[in-house]
Amino acid sequence: MQLVRQNEKSTAKPPGPAASGGRWLCGRSPRRPAVAVLAALLLAAVGSGCASEPGGRPPGEAGQRERALAGNPGPPPGAAGLPVAPGLRRGLARLPGERYENARLTPAVRARIARKWGLDRPPLIAPLPPVAKPRVTTRAGFEVEGDDGALPPVFTTVPTKDRVVFLTIDDGAEKDPELLQMMDELDIPYSAFLSDDEVKDNYGYFGEAQRLGTVLANHTLHHPYLPGLSYDEQRHEICGQQDAVEARFGKRPRLFRPPYGSYDADTLRAARTCGIEAVPLWSAEAFPDRMEWREGDRDLHPGDIVLTHFRGRAAWGGSMTDLVRAVMRTVTERGYAVARLEDYV
Repeated sequence: MQLVRQNEKSTAKPPGPAASGGRWLCGRSPRRPAVAVLAALLLAAVGSGCASEPGGRPPGEAGQRERALAGNPGPPPGAAGLPVAPGLRRGLARLPGERYENARLTPAVRARIARKWGLDRPPLIAPLPPVAKPRVTTRAGFEVEGDDGALPPVFTTVPTKDRVVFLTIDDGAEKDPELLQMMDELDIPYSAFLSDDEVKDNYGYFGEAQRLGTVLANHTLHHPYLPGLSYDEQRHEICGQQDAVEARFGKRPRLFRPPYGSYDADTLRAARTCGIEAVPLWSAEAFPDRMEWREGDRDLHPGDIVLTHFRGRAAWGGSMTDLVRAVMRTVTERGYAVARLEDYV
């Protein structure tokens, strides 16, 4: 008998009667140097006091929003010949092992960027990624029957002593251009677990996110409750999304998150055949007005994975930028930086 794994903390509930038979779980690729355009303008503003257009909008901001709304990644921002702050490159992904760009900015500049986005304190700077990635194994209690040790590990926290957490965003329904700008300017890395049904109306939005350094991961084609499907049906959902991401964005995902956090042995076996290497779930789930916690101490821990979704005001009463503000206040106040999950897994 295969054990069904289903996460108890996500607010999304799996459809149909299959959920009642499940067992509950206990419980932006290399980054582009962020804030390149704004940093150059703010650094210039220290001497000139003229870093913005009328209305307080940094030059170039409207153009970035228009590219995202149009679903057109467009040329790298450096193509227009705008000045670049010393030591910064524009429009290029951060290579593995490089410093995060916010580490190259002065505290005053970082504080001004934070205030622009409604934060009292700038995000803490993540350390350099580890030279050797930690060995990730399946969390105790999350195993499936018949695992021979070759199935992708399922985990909620990455083993590390670094005071970092990892932000992951699921589905893809809301395509807020200000989110791209905010994450870029604040240099906050995140991984996007995409379902093709949710993103196919604007692939270009996620192409722009990828260009800005976001890793695009797998969340199935149609977001089904996987344990309710046959092995072949599950494989179609997972491998089909692998193919879709590769065809649209040029890179096959390594990471997969099952919808609702629900999986069984067939899920992991199918994922392995599609090239999936790991199945990160989450330790906390973020909303614009609160955090929900898996652990009883209701706190963050080194290596914790934070889940949220591409949602907007209609669903949550808050925007994606409201959500990020709330997450970053919690993360920063508790002494953590946000790092790129793929640097550790």
